[in-house]
Amino acid sequence: MDYATLSALRAQHPAWRLLCSPHAPLIASFLQSIFVVPNVRGMAAADVAEALEDVLFALREQGHDFPKDALEYLNEWAAADKAWLRKYYKSGVDEAQFDLTPATEKALSWLVQLSERQFVGAESRLLTLFDLLKQMSEGSETDPQIRLQELEKKRAALDLEIARVQSGALDVLDDTSLRDRFQQFQQGARELLSDFREVEHNFRQLDRRVREKIALWEGSKGALLEQIMGERDAISDSDQGKNFRAFWDFLLSSKRQEEMGEMLEKVLHLPAVQALTPDERMQRVHYDWLEAGEHTQRTVATLSQQLRRFLDDRVWLENRRIMDLLHNIESKALALRSITPSGEIMAINCPGAEIELPLERPLFQVTPKIVLAALEMRAGEEDLDPSLLYQQNMIDKGYLLQHIQRALQAQRQISLQELILSQPLRHGLAELICYLQLGEELFHCSTDESVTETISWQGKHADGTSMMRQARLPRLIFHA
Repeated sequence: MDYATLSALRAQHPAWRLLCSPHAPLIASFLQSIFVVPNVRGMAAADVAEALEDVLFALREQGHDFPKDALEYLNEWAAADKAWLRKYYKSGVDEAQFDLTPATEKALSWLVQLSERQFVGAESRLLTLFDLLKQMSEGSETDPQIRLQELEKKRAALDLEIARVQSGALDVLDDTSLRDRFQQFQQGARELLSDFREVEHNFRQLDRRVREKIALWEGSKGALLEQIMGERDAISDSDQGKNFRAFWDFLLSSKRQEEMGEMLEKVLHLPAVQALTPDERMQRVHYDWLEAGEHTQRTVATLSQQLRRFLDDRVWLENRRIMDLLHNIESKALALRSITPSGEIMAINCPGAEIELPLERPLFQVTPKIVLAALEMRAGEEDLDPSLLYQQNMIDKGYLLQHIQRALQAQRQISLQELILSQPLRHGLAELICYLQLGEELFHCSTDESVTETISWQGKHADGTSMMRQARLPRLIFHA
């Protein structure tokens, strides 16, 4: 609390700026009545503007000068240089929402405390402080013997208290002690209710820091993934998250809610407390805590869901090997951008179209007419075995096709005679006819009528003896 710190707070802290504003009475009274008193967390811009317009109209009727309309004032209060309101959009809602900032909540709480109190109780706060110290001292004790001694002291005190009650001696708080404790309870209840906005603000700041850390990460991919996995539960595992979860678990207990409701009902009907004219909201303050806690819980759940979705997207992108390769290529390209490489870096075959001149194409050839010999058919006199007609040979066309393709891989064209010389016929005339059929159906073939080639193969007589057979035909050329 030195001069420099206070000067910085006066210049930068929204709560201090609010108190210094010439419109502070309007801002504080309006925001207190709209958000704090009814315990509203988030209101549509149109509703807030309508309520403010009514207030401005009443003040203008009294002679006060407020030249701007309500929505202009609200946007001004939510601007970054003011930060008295938080303007945001709900998921799936187009209309803007307004809510108090924690700084504004602090300023309003401080203004409320400026009102004079009937008396300032000190006993209850001293007892509260003493109980807190006692809880910390006993809760941190690790020696079992000392813990047992403390428990025995408590049991002895309880036994003594039970004996006194059984004997009719009851220690009852007087009215002053009741009022002291109720004032402290009332102040604590309001502070707890107002602290929920700061809890939400802390969660948002924590979420923002986690996102910034991920976005600005410059380490390795593996370290980033490890860091991301460690930050997935950063919100729930923080001190703020653990403390809020413990409070939420305590408040969600139906038994404790019922017990708290019964105690509030009993305390608020005590004459000493009724003399203080307690706020009617104290009757249901535990429901206000529950409502504010639910709002904070929804905010935390939304932030965690958004953070997980953000992390999942990053992990999905970073796991893509192609992204890693592209990043490496970009990095190397940027590093070599100013360095001119020397020598031959790489060679690329010059692309070009294959040109085939018209004169290189074979000319059209007239198919020779088949001349049938006019032979006289005469009945044969030789005694032949008819079983030879049923002897069938199977020709493997695939085998012949592969033979032609292999030959054309080494040269652009090859004649039928050359094919058979490199691989003699095994099935005689039938295999030769199969070559001619393949040439006609699957390959580009040309026939040179000017040249006659002789195809020879080894055959057999009817008695099984070997013989040489020949066939003469125009030169047949297979083209690739």
